[in-house]
Amino acid sequence: MSLSVILYIILVLIGIFVMAYRNKRNDSVYKYLSKEGKLLYDRLAPYSYKVIREKVKSMNQDYSIKEYIKQIIMFAGFAGVITYLYFYNIVWSVVYAAVAVSVIPYLTYLRYKRIYSEFIFEQIQVYTTNVIMEYQTTKSFVKALEGVANSGVLEDPVLTDVKIMLDLAYQKGQIDDSIAFMNEKYPFHIVKNMHQLFLQVTKEGARDISGSLDNMSLDIDTLVEGVYRDRLDRQQFHKQFLMYGVMLFFLIAVIQLLLGNDQYLEMIELWYIKLVLHFVLLFNSFFLLNGEKYYNENVGGE
Repeated sequence: MSLSVILYIILVLIGIFVMAYRNKRNDSVYKYLSKEGKLLYDRLAPYSYKVIREKVKSMNQDYSIKEYIKQIIMFAGFAGVITYLYFYNIVWSVVYAAVAVSVIPYLTYLRYKRIYSEFIFEQIQVYTTNVIMEYQTTKSFVKALEGVANSGVLEDPVLTDVKIMLDLAYQKGQIDDSIAFMNEKYPFHIVKNMHQLFLQVTKEGARDISGSLDNMSLDIDTLVEGVYRDRLDRQQFHKQFLMYGVMLFFLIAVIQLLLGNDQYLEMIELWYIKLVLHFVLLFNSFFLLNGEKYYNENVGGE
């Protein structure tokens, strides 16, 4: 039964490649499948994810094809070996290996979100710091925005949003809508506090706020230092977390050493034991995925 299932899977894979080759004889099978996969991605992927992915690619932090292949081999190999150690059944090894490989796009998505979030925070830090510096020279919030927009220190999407702020300010003749737009787009405390200060100055008339701006600059520097320190701490904890999560899978080896291999093989013939082993595998996998989700989504921006 097990051998027939394996042969069926192999035949299905061969059939897919043969059909792909016949449908696109002028292209290689790899190129054809890559094109079809990209078309499917363009149709189904949410717009926000496309923007994030393109930005990560422009930062040269996207995985190459070779790196994806390494990930597939590593995930499939690890899942196959672990599940064989649990069930001594090649069919379950193939099933779990396929499931492990299917998780790679989700992990890639989480990684892209983290990189993009860190990039946005760095851009916001550059935006707030430079607006304060420009204002101390120009004594005008709008002119400060113009100076930052033309300085070349910002990148999209923050640069485009600053230009939208300027357009709103010129159209409305006041900065309320510009500030409301930026606060909604980037709800960081440092952004809201800085905007509130400039809004008060604009409404109440010109006055000396150099002291307040200096204090705000110090607060931004302190926040950024804390964020980078937190990022290093979280990276170290992430490595330890992964090691711990992987070790949980190998507890079954300890059980086999205690029971003996023959007794363990007899025990896993019982249906409820198999059910418990499946639960242990799925629970450990969920534990690792949940940890990865937390690490990549909670970047400690503020």
